[in-house]
Amino acid sequence: MIIDRDGNITIIAQEKASVKTLVHNIEVGYHKYKDYHLIVRLSSLEKILLEDIIEFLRLSNNHRSKKKSFVVVTSQADLDQM
Repeated sequence: MIIDRDGNITIIAQEKASVKTLVHNIEVGYHKYKDYHLIVRLSSLEKILLEDIIEFLRLSNNHRSKKKSFVVVTSQADLDQM
């Protein structure tokens, strides 16, 4: 997990672990990210399924309820299937 900050935005990039592991790691360290808008970049993963995106749902809902943005970025998802 690579973390980069730019002002009030935190960008989290995933390299090799699964989406499930990434979500778990973000939840464990959430106290470090809770005050920032979050961008999660999954561009290094080969294919993203609907099940992978659903893994972020609880985290996303919690974060957005605090009036902070939560964005997942990937070019590996088939939006027609989602």
